[in-house]
Amino acid sequence: MTTGKINVSVENIFPLIKKFLYSDHEIFLRELVSNGTDATLKLKHLISIGEAKVEYGNPVIEIKVDKEGKKIHIIDQGLGMTADEVEKYINQVAFSGAEEFLDKYKDSAKDSGIIGHFGLGFYSAFMVAEKVEIITKSYKDEPAAHWTCDGSPEFTLEPADKTSRGTEIILHIAEDSLEFLEDSKISGLLSKYNKFMPIPIKFGTRTETLPKPENAPENYVNETIEVDNIINNPNPAWTKQPSELSDEDYKNFYRELYPMQFEDPLFNIHLNVDYPFNLTGILYFPKLGSDMQIQKDKIQLYQNQVYVTDNVEGIVPEFLTMLKGVIDSPDIPLNVSRSGLQADGAVKKISNYITRKVADKLKSLFIENRADFEAKWNDIKIVLEYGMLSEDKFYEKAGAFVLYPTVDDTYFTLEELKEKLKENQTDKDGKLVVLYAGNKDAQHSYIEAAKEKGYEVLLLDSPIISHLIQKIENDNQDVTFVRVDSDHIDNLIKKDENTISKLSDEEKATLKTSLEAYIPKAYSVQLEAMDSQAAPFIITQPEFMRRMKEMSQTGGGGMFGMGNMPEMYNLVVNTNSDLASSILNTEDKTHQEHLVKQALDLAKLSQNLLKGEALTAFVKRSFEMIK
Repeated sequence: MTTGKINVSVENIFPLIKKFLYSDHEIFLRELVSNGTDATLKLKHLISIGEAKVEYGNPVIEIKVDKEGKKIHIIDQGLGMTADEVEKYINQVAFSGAEEFLDKYKDSAKDSGIIGHFGLGFYSAFMVAEKVEIITKSYKDEPAAHWTCDGSPEFTLEPADKTSRGTEIILHIAEDSLEFLEDSKISGLLSKYNKFMPIPIKFGTRTETLPKPENAPENYVNETIEVDNIINNPNPAWTKQPSELSDEDYKNFYRELYPMQFEDPLFNIHLNVDYPFNLTGILYFPKLGSDMQIQKDKIQLYQNQVYVTDNVEGIVPEFLTMLKGVIDSPDIPLNVSRSGLQADGAVKKISNYITRKVADKLKSLFIENRADFEAKWNDIKIVLEYGMLSEDKFYEKAGAFVLYPTVDDTYFTLEELKEKLKENQTDKDGKLVVLYAGNKDAQHSYIEAAKEKGYEVLLLDSPIISHLIQKIENDNQDVTFVRVDSDHIDNLIKKDENTISKLSDEEKATLKTSLEAYIPKAYSVQLEAMDSQAAPFIITQPEFMRRMKEMSQTGGGGMFGMGNMPEMYNLVVNTNSDLASSILNTEDKTHQEHLVKQALDLAKLSQNLLKGEALTAFVKRSFEMIK
């Protein structure tokens, strides 16, 4: 038997491991299962290049919980270690078996899926164990070894009687970590971190019911058998080629990733790149609608099929974090606990690649089946609009597939829209005016007035639309977006023709004074000569002020402090209407006030601005008028 001190530069590394190395104690199981997987894949590689003359067989990694003995066993059938290798790899922390292995076989081992750079992974065992044993037998013809350490730098190393190849790690669970002796806890951790590891993982057994024989009697009771409970899928969809997968395969994998998701995704994007970095994965567009709700099910990051985190900030552009799915890359640089990304040029390249790949896929979906793309537009638009605002590279490509729907459910790209509107919606200054509504019902009367003029009205109802149209206007100096309720119809797209007012300048001044006596301060009175059949009173919201306020409220733009400003409205009064003449000519001040207030309330009602007490009073007054 050998005893000795572990070759570490700090007198006692284990309290440091417990305190600083790993932010989350539960990842000990991930690390130890990953090491077992690593050892198994190494063996497979050595056999494939003829260096190991042994049978690979059908290796599994087994986890056993001994609740009474307060122990957890992690058993693999990988390449195992000799006593010398235990001494080297376990006792000399500075060495990483995986690092050295990769270095030795770097040319042939590139694609063998080995989890490298984590030599310290084994020591995470001491976060939950007061004593750790390793019983290991190498694939080489050498005696088995038994290593024991109680969390101090002292260890013992002696021969063992193990005869089968592989390694068994026994954790003697510490009093502060007894929760890890619960089957449900271990099962949950395996499902979280090891669900897609490339070697089958066994945790106990389960009962399987055999199918009923064809000619079985009616009272036949189906037979049952006990089978290994394999908790993982060693060959998940993202490890396969897109040509091997059907639409149904992609949907099934989505359900496997998110068992509590009841809606199928709209479509997927299969990522597969091996230069200048290695990355595979599948991203799914879920139904999102217009609300930017916080995602519960996020994109999961894996490293060689080992779950790392669902915090993919930095790797995935921010706008795509609203998607779901998996990204797997051995090239993503992680700190030693695998849970934090390191700032690295490769990460930015990966983010740029994903942006480009998503844009290319969207373009091809649009070209291949435009009708289907249009049908899904409202469920994906929030992601794409956010992408246009936040990623210049995405914005550059987005013109090819980003759509602008009209209130009548027709869809145009920006270039198509410009061509369509050019003739009818260019104002007297040569600017193309794009009219839009934010709410089809609330702005119905304004939409109808625009349609009567033969104008197209877009329906742009995303919470970030004000930011987006601001950006589009900046990049298209000849285009301006105007909401249909921001002015009366003749002023929305100013043409040369002017309607003559029936009232003289003097009469207009008198009318304005009379109106302002009864109109609240929140409304700015604007007299306009319009068609005599147009509405007498119209409430509008100035485009610039409203847009700046909306941009302030949704963050990142607008004018500072405008988000808290009260709503500002214009009251457009049609000087050619009969009502304007009645208000001007009535001598009875009470009647004049009644006319103004009733007309204002009707205008407010059409804009959904009449509420509460004012609405009750208006209804009561209206009933009295029809007695």
